[in-house]
Amino acid sequence: MNSIYALNRSELNQFFQSHGHSALFTDFVFDEIYKNFENKNNDLNLLSQKAKQQIVENFDFNLPKIKQAHESSDGTVKFLIEFEDGASVETVLIPFFKKYTVCLSTQVGCAMNCQFCYTATQGLQRNLKANEIIGQYLIAWLYLKEKRSNHSIKPNVVFMGQGEPLHNFEELKKALQIMTDTKALELGPRQITLSTVGFLPGLERWKELPSINLALSLHSPFEEERKSLIPLNAKYPLKEVLAKLDTLPLKKRQFITLEYLLLKDFNDSEAHAEELSKVLPKEKVIFNIIPFNPWPGSRFKRPDLEAVDRFKEYLVKRKMRTMVRTTKGDDILAACGQLKSSENE
Repeated sequence: MNSIYALNRSELNQFFQSHGHSALFTDFVFDEIYKNFENKNNDLNLLSQKAKQQIVENFDFNLPKIKQAHESSDGTVKFLIEFEDGASVETVLIPFFKKYTVCLSTQVGCAMNCQFCYTATQGLQRNLKANEIIGQYLIAWLYLKEKRSNHSIKPNVVFMGQGEPLHNFEELKKALQIMTDTKALELGPRQITLSTVGFLPGLERWKELPSINLALSLHSPFEEERKSLIPLNAKYPLKEVLAKLDTLPLKKRQFITLEYLLLKDFNDSEAHAEELSKVLPKEKVIFNIIPFNPWPGSRFKRPDLEAVDRFKEYLVKRKMRTMVRTTKGDDILAACGQLKSSENE
């Protein structure tokens, strides 16, 4: 049986039209599904018995299961989410001021083999389906409502969990359609940020997605050095990726975030900052320094605060708009680059 959360509004409309219902009926049902997702059986009490029967005979309302939940000292929550086939991913609920953000995974594992990322150590097992992506969001939001009721508003979304989102383009696209649909989750595109290591085939199709925010995992301005960190750079060099980013349409006051994982004694020199100022545009981009978050077996080390501040000053001196990302959840391996489908970590 198919998951009801796997259907965008167009697909649901096709189903209902084949059963003699109108597009207006589809709108009503789609709205009710996401209003009532907290009800395990999602009874859809406002529908006729016949309409409910048509739905329950064809779809289920099952959400993935929380296999484990760990809470950090800073309020971050890391979930190990299990799907129907037994595969699992990690999803993170992150507090930011008066709101929360959900860090979603798009694949079980990852094929990109980035040397700084814990997920790479498990390889790619499979892509997630749209309902599994949506399910992570609904579970995290439900947890927020139940455990932290004073923060129950819809959390924002970052696709920065396990997997390269653009490597799972079709299911990502469908999930985004549901997230931004005014009759479903009704998230604004600006509430959603997608991070990519520069998967060019996905960037070529970027216009098919809602006008969400884009972040590029950059990490070095030097092609060979970046290739040692991100093997994909051998196939899609940084020069080509940056050229493509330059063609993407941006809304007013919308920026591309350039993520730079700062690794001790590796990519934190003034020479790196100088090269960055040469190859990167200074308009329409925000430079985001991310101090490395260690994980078991990692060969890189986290720079000290002085090194982070010094590198930031190198960039600011070169008139680059720069910020340092605050580390969240590193005590439970929930920070950037620390996720993996495993228990008891």
